[in-house]
Amino acid sequence: MSTSGVVIVGGGLAAARTAEQLRRAEFSGPITIVSDEDHLPYDRPPLSKEVLRAETDDVSLKPAEFYAEKDITLLLGNGARSVDTDAKTVTLADGSTLGYDELVIATGLVPKRIRSFPDLPGIHVLRNVGQSLALRREAADARRAVVVGAGFIGCEVAASLRRLGVDVVLVEPQPAPLASVLGEKIGELVTRLHRAEGVDVRCGVGVSEVSGDDRVRSVTLSDGEQIDADIVVVGIGSHPATDWLEGSGIAVDNGVVCDDAGRTSAPHVWAIGDCASWRDEVKGQVRVEHWSNVADQARVLVPAMLGQDAPAAVSVPYFWSDQYDVKIQALGEPEATDTVHIVEDDGRKFLAYYERDGVVVGVVGGGFPGKVMKVRAKIAAGAPITDLLG
Repeated sequence: MSTSGVVIVGGGLAAARTAEQLRRAEFSGPITIVSDEDHLPYDRPPLSKEVLRAETDDVSLKPAEFYAEKDITLLLGNGARSVDTDAKTVTLADGSTLGYDELVIATGLVPKRIRSFPDLPGIHVLRNVGQSLALRREAADARRAVVVGAGFIGCEVAASLRRLGVDVVLVEPQPAPLASVLGEKIGELVTRLHRAEGVDVRCGVGVSEVSGDDRVRSVTLSDGEQIDADIVVVGIGSHPATDWLEGSGIAVDNGVVCDDAGRTSAPHVWAIGDCASWRDEVKGQVRVEHWSNVADQARVLVPAMLGQDAPAAVSVPYFWSDQYDVKIQALGEPEATDTVHIVEDDGRKFLAYYERDGVVVGVVGGGFPGKVMKVRAKIAAGAPITDLLG
């Protein structure tokens, strides 16, 4: 490699883990992290929880001293705008260019917005620190919030706003929160949890209009009901942050298209994390948005980039969501269409096994961390569901 070294575009976990893994693999060349945010690379899961609840403002993954000690250059507040794969350069927001020997795309996700909503103060999405802090400031004076979308982000925001004393209406077109991900049975248990905390959960209904003058004032549901709202939070999912790659020749299809080690269609260009669609021998191209997936990918991508032997990828995915005092955890690949066996339910906490074609493919637990983790080996082995149900 020349002195251009490795350039990593992104300011989150994927960028930080890639840089760390490179130094751990004894790569001694230049490493540069490019981010459009002014913050040190940081962890995003706390934004809807601890940061929003004002329990912390610092979600940096590593202190500034770490990057100095590891000789990792940070170019913050000056994000990438385009890439020329022939010249092996990245053009930054200020018009300057940066050469690379190897480029790693780690740009993550961009929150989806509802185009029909007016551009009014009080309407929020949540993906970065600035958005979380802005929502926190407005929540301090808010009486009622409407959260649109009851996926993981929507549910976590609803729980955090309730902890701040805000009345919350949670609106979800699906039959239940998280129904499209974990199925209606678990969705009903999540509904119960939120209603017990005072959240007004409205399922099977959408939003037809948002109104206001100097700021948002009300939300009209698709059934015609109008709800007063001081703030509105849109949590309807995200899409990969790949617009800046337009015209580069790098293949993009629901994320940056990669092989099973993170190589893209362009030589010397790699992708990792939420924005990357890696090839799986069984399922084809797969894009995974789970936090734990990033470290697994970094342990494969970096050795491949350096021409070293890579370890086998972890076979049992893991993700979690903190809502009130209940940590909802999932192991494996549970799907909404699986047969769900609820094996424990005390009225608040729960444990469920997911069955597909007679095999246990996942476990989801709310408040049962030990029991969730005990199922890992069974999922990895493709054990029959009867091994767990007796």
